[in-house]
Amino acid sequence: MGNETEAAGAGIGKSPDPTAEERAAGGPGGQQQEWPGSDAEMEPRADHGEESYRGSGRLEGRRALITGGDSGIGRAVAIAFAREGADVAISYLSEDEDAAETVRWIEKAGRRALALPGDLTEPEACREVVKRTVTEFGGLDLLVNNLAAHWEQERLEDISDEQLDRTFRTNILSVFQVTRAALEHLEKGSAIINTGSVVALRGSASLLDYAASKGAVHVFTKSLSAQVAERGIRVNCVAPGPVWTPLIPSTRDEDEVEDFGADTAWERPAQPAEIAPAYVFFASADSRFCTGEILAVSGQTATR
Repeated sequence: MGNETEAAGAGIGKSPDPTAEERAAGGPGGQQQEWPGSDAEMEPRADHGEESYRGSGRLEGRRALITGGDSGIGRAVAIAFAREGADVAISYLSEDEDAAETVRWIEKAGRRALALPGDLTEPEACREVVKRTVTEFGGLDLLVNNLAAHWEQERLEDISDEQLDRTFRTNILSVFQVTRAALEHLEKGSAIINTGSVVALRGSASLLDYAASKGAVHVFTKSLSAQVAERGIRVNCVAPGPVWTPLIPSTRDEDEVEDFGADTAWERPAQPAEIAPAYVFFASADSRFCTGEILAVSGQTATR
């Protein structure tokens, strides 16, 4: 459950203007995994900026907690934050192998890393990840609420009580719980960055409960930003479109995995490395005049 929306398609890792050969190549082929998925089992492997992201000290000495930080967007943000000079704690459900890989990249950047397994649908687990981060790092400056889950259903009647409960506990209640615990430690100049979704802006017939939960994240962002502005804390949101993460092959059928992202302007989904710079922007002083913003990084035009 390492991260936020979406999947794979043509031109993965290529330029915004894929060649005809890249379009013809199609996606990575049908593939599926057991939920919550593993980056290590993806083919092709996602690009988290391991070889490409170059830091410039914009987060020097900062201390960050990233939920769902083991893979996908969460790993890409962790790598970027570390290379910008931050110590990084990541929370994750149970994907120990993926988490260890993220920790390796954080430490390779010369920063302190902390891996925190646990189910953040439980309020006590939300409080615990904040407590352990503060204890280990001596404080907290940056919070990234990135944890998410979804399951497709064609009809509202097919969404079970169990799925509905899990979706909202994961995608929005954990945001409330982790943020509430973190606010005790965040000081002037701190930043909270939430992961929303383009489907919260446009809706989704097959991800109705997920879209509704992400809509709540967007409204939470705007509302909290007004509440904590007087404390000098900024709250913003990144709303990705299609992104190649383990969530996709672990929640979609093979045909959907193969075709996902083809409806973007670039006829492919994003790599996590292409989303992470938006989080660096909101975490750094570059965005000091921004709060309550929803930044869509969707690769999608108004009409296609």
